[in-house]
Amino acid sequence: MFEAIEATALLRAVLRDNCGSDAIARKYLIEAARQGVDPLDYCAHRFGMGNALVWQRAAEWAGFPFAAITPSRIPAPPIRRLEHLGEARSIRQTVLGEELMFCAPGFERVLNLAIARRGRPELTRHLRFVPSDAIETGLAAAASEQLIDEARQRVTRLWPRASASQDLPLGARVTFVAALFGLIVLVLAAGLVARPVLVPVVALLLMTHGLLRLFAAVPQPVREPPRLLADTELPFYTVLIPLRDEAAMVPMLHRAMSALDYPPEKLDIKFVVESRSAPTVAAVKRLLGDARFRLVVVPDCKPHTKPKAIDYALPLARGEYLVVYDAEDVPEPGQLRLAASIFAADPSLACLQAELIPENASENALTALFAGEYAGLFGRLLPALARWGLPVPLGGTSNHFRTDVLRGLGGWDAFNVTEDADLGVRLARRWLRAEMFASRTYEEAPLGMRAWMAQRTRWMKGWMRLLSTGANLRISRSFYEFTWRSVGPSQLRRNRILDLRSARPPTR
Repeated sequence: MFEAIEATALLRAVLRDNCGSDAIARKYLIEAARQGVDPLDYCAHRFGMGNALVWQRAAEWAGFPFAAITPSRIPAPPIRRLEHLGEARSIRQTVLGEELMFCAPGFERVLNLAIARRGRPELTRHLRFVPSDAIETGLAAAASEQLIDEARQRVTRLWPRASASQDLPLGARVTFVAALFGLIVLVLAAGLVARPVLVPVVALLLMTHGLLRLFAAVPQPVREPPRLLADTELPFYTVLIPLRDEAAMVPMLHRAMSALDYPPEKLDIKFVVESRSAPTVAAVKRLLGDARFRLVVVPDCKPHTKPKAIDYALPLARGEYLVVYDAEDVPEPGQLRLAASIFAADPSLACLQAELIPENASENALTALFAGEYAGLFGRLLPALARWGLPVPLGGTSNHFRTDVLRGLGGWDAFNVTEDADLGVRLARRWLRAEMFASRTYEEAPLGMRAWMAQRTRWMKGWMRLLSTGANLRISRSFYEFTWRSVGPSQLRRNRILDLRSARPPTR
């Protein structure tokens, strides 16, 4: 009874004018419990108060000092389980010779600390309340060198023969160049010599890709959509948005993310910005009054790539599922809810790819052709590859993952310029399944030939690297063939997901 009275008093102290009676306070406590979230997080999101105001009022009610931020320079020992960094709620530090604990306690912890302070007033000398996002920012600053090392080296440790950070062996380079040169010579010579032999071979090489797309275009029965999860059933979802020199896109991203049909207290939206993009950092900071949004500043170091940035933020992800969006993306509002529902209905599924739609298709001839290509790729070819059990080269955005499985795979290759396709192939190498799903993300196609050529050059370079390293990755084929025959593909995929969830990644 006493605990219920204290809980009601704490919630009313936090909400103040937003909660006019004990009955309303109890209603909010029950709703937070139904949603499966902490009442303080519920207040910060549902009432637009922001994290700082919620924990400041909680600190005042409990009788503890409050600090808006943690110390900027925090020496810290190496963190053994770096993947749990986003779950931390406290930092212990020595400030001016005095040991202090900075914490963002949950609702029940605040109640316990308030009771403990009454018997031990000296606690207020050693403990400071801070907002929950301040803990994340402080820990990221403390572990920045470790996070950078993990971002750059994790894939290399797990996949040493398939990481773009490793120089290719001379034999692999010579073999790849020789094969490419031989293919060009074969095509050029087909019309001049040995026509009965070479022309059919060249025709087969040139037609295979077209036939593959032709078979992919065969209409398939529309699958029944899953039952959409209710708000109380939905898990936490992390959204990573890597940005560099894109301050002008931040307001549009804010509108797009605010329109998502997902409980705000279960959203963990992180803008991942390189420190040298000062205007973009400043633009994101203006949004941080909204408790859904957080800023992850990536230190300025090589390689300056998108996968390195999102690898840096991956240990800070708090969601059961994770999606990556680019600066110009506008996903359909129901995309996250639909993805979570599909994941819940199919435990063997590791990844989902939404359909990418250029919204400026009518701009000029190039954007129209680009939109047509994307329609064939995301509307027909990739669904067919998933249906046939072949590797699915993911798009660079709107790919949704089970977070623990993504961590088990090592995340993205920080040195690969086509990290999306590389990750799709690594999923297939672990017998993990990726599928397309019926949700769209609208983005912008390149407007000119220069931008289009730069994009295509990067894609081709990445695929050449991927094909060159693929032959050097050793896989125990006999083990997979045996398990495939013994337990079947569906059970094998479930086992692989369970293995990745339980496996501990290598530590420093």
